[in-house]
Amino acid sequence: MDATALIDEISRELQPVVDRLLGHPYVEALAAGQMPREQLRTIAGEQHAIIDSDLKSVAHLVGRFGGTADLSFFLDVLAGERAAWEGLKALAGALGMSEADLTAYEPLAGAHAYTCYMAWLALYGSAAEVAAAYLVNFPAWGKNCGRLSQILKERYGLTEADVVFFDGFAAPAPEFERSALAVIQRGLDAGVDPRLIRRSARLLQAYELLYWDTLLPRRQETGDRSQ
Repeated sequence: MDATALIDEISRELQPVVDRLLGHPYVEALAAGQMPREQLRTIAGEQHAIIDSDLKSVAHLVGRFGGTADLSFFLDVLAGERAAWEGLKALAGALGMSEADLTAYEPLAGAHAYTCYMAWLALYGSAAEVAAAYLVNFPAWGKNCGRLSQILKERYGLTEADVVFFDGFAAPAPEFERSALAVIQRGLDAGVDPRLIRRSARLLQAYELLYWDTLLPRRQETGDRSQ
């Protein structure tokens, strides 16, 4: 099976989810200036928990696939996660959150489902499953990050330096798609079941939607102590 054709099929199947992500009411409320500035602290707190976990997950993937042709792909992903970690400090600082505030933040269950599944993939998934999940998920996430960057500058008074976290995701590395497809093709050629590749992409995209759904104030749990 051809990796490009498979990803095209998966992307078409998941387009309704992408449409919901790109028109999500949380992002639309921010764009309209309807969210209080304090709500932005929830994004910073959740992303701190997510990136902290994802750094460990990708580092584990580097270890699992070290010495294979897939290593360079995961090293690049790890570099991106590290850059996001550094960018998050600027965002948190602009919102008045200290390192202690970020550490004390208690993640919301729904918003943290994405990173929990990412940890599962890092432990048990094939390189092809992980690469496909990233490849299908990142475009929608990147577009929303690009919107957030503009919204936070125009509506909430943040600066270019404050939103570098979002800008990094909004402009993925030019070689990312080609590298991901190469990982997926090697997996297919080695016998990875396409059904599992479809599943990983579908679930990660669903957990991405759950993340945004959970950020809506009416969905937040009483255990959120970030405010």
